[in-house]
Amino acid sequence: MTDSTPPRKRLLIRTWGCQMNVYDSARMADVLAPLGYAPTEQVEEADMVILNTCHIREKATEKVFSDLGRLRDVKREKGGDMVIAVAGCVAQAEGAEITARAPWVDIVLGPQSYHRLPEMVARASRAAGAVIETDFPAEDKFDHLPETAAPQGVTAFLTVQEGCDKFCSFCVVPYTRGSEYSRPAAAIVAEAERLVALGAREITLLGQNVNAWHGEGPDGRAWTLGRLARRLAEIPRLARIRYTTSHPRDMDDDLVAAHRDTSALMPFLHLPVQSGSDSILKMMNRGHTADDYRRLVDRLRAARPDLALSTDIIAGHPGESDADHAETLALIRDIGFAQSFSFKYSARPGTPAATMAGPVDEALKDARLAEIQALLRDQQAAFNRSRAGMVAQVLVTGPGRHPGQMAGRTPWLNPVHFDGPDSLTGQVVPVRITAGHPNSLSGVLPMPDDATTRERPAA
Repeated sequence: MTDSTPPRKRLLIRTWGCQMNVYDSARMADVLAPLGYAPTEQVEEADMVILNTCHIREKATEKVFSDLGRLRDVKREKGGDMVIAVAGCVAQAEGAEITARAPWVDIVLGPQSYHRLPEMVARASRAAGAVIETDFPAEDKFDHLPETAAPQGVTAFLTVQEGCDKFCSFCVVPYTRGSEYSRPAAAIVAEAERLVALGAREITLLGQNVNAWHGEGPDGRAWTLGRLARRLAEIPRLARIRYTTSHPRDMDDDLVAAHRDTSALMPFLHLPVQSGSDSILKMMNRGHTADDYRRLVDRLRAARPDLALSTDIIAGHPGESDADHAETLALIRDIGFAQSFSFKYSARPGTPAATMAGPVDEALKDARLAEIQALLRDQQAAFNRSRAGMVAQVLVTGPGRHPGQMAGRTPWLNPVHFDGPDSLTGQVVPVRITAGHPNSLSGVLPMPDDATTRERPAA
């Protein structure tokens, strides 16, 4: 009998950007597995390399071209026997520039086309130039993907929504990911059940505007993200549910109520505000004011008093004055964030902000960003210190860096390290927090008579 198993090949995927790119990379590996591709971390032994790219900031784009230069040399050393693919948002936005600057690239594909990878690999073996797929296909890629192969340990990502209809002035996502699309509830539940069966205890729902999700429910009506969270919470052994990234305009009453009523929905929310200045928020086309954001946070904390918040802040958007910057600092002080991501504004070609008047001097952007980051670092360190003395429920994700050490996550997404046995991996266990550090926590497994057993609300 003839063995029909495809010859074994090696696949290296390098991923930049958000968690959605991490999810996409895992699904690309699933798509290519039937062709015989198995993962490798060594570029020299790779038969195919995929760069899954991010277009949010200029430096990320230039890193892609720098990496392509190194891959060119490896491909030459292998006699040309390597398939090089560029995927993701840089591919979607700059496909023509990629093939012009790096003609040794074999495949260029956008984030909506990776279900077609097997076909593209076959075409690349016959084509004289690069195979390019950057159109938005009519078919739903999720309908053409194989079942999930395996989660990443005890935590897993699950894309439920893609694209964006908000058109913020600074953002390329609507142009690279397309309009908002919500997967049906039944498909999401089925994938979540498979992930749990493969060992996941925590699932993070992903979307460019994940709380804009309004997928079709089994009853034929559109569900809200809050309703989806309640349904996922019914899956046996799924201990925790998270979601990211959210938009303030899509935080409806049902989702706020789900934070109050659904214990599996973790008390941690990434809710980007971008600026504390109403004039800048208007120029950004965010569709909310600073006080709208404050009132939303008040509603969320009333529903879930232990809720911790993370956010995104941009320093130096065109037109930003010293007064606008001061208002951003004021909002940060008013809210108090447990984690954050902050960046200098960088112009992305094709976005409205790229041609706006009043660009901010780079040195001034640097100074403003430094002031913002210093304040946010202080808030994160204070939040971590406030965990000391409590017993937190920690999802154990695996061994730590040192012998005998285990690592895990609190409900607020803090990394925690403590001594314990490997057998705890995948369990949710009480850990008494002994110290809060700038970026993590230390803890110990409490003794049976430890009186400190209640998690305190977030500061």
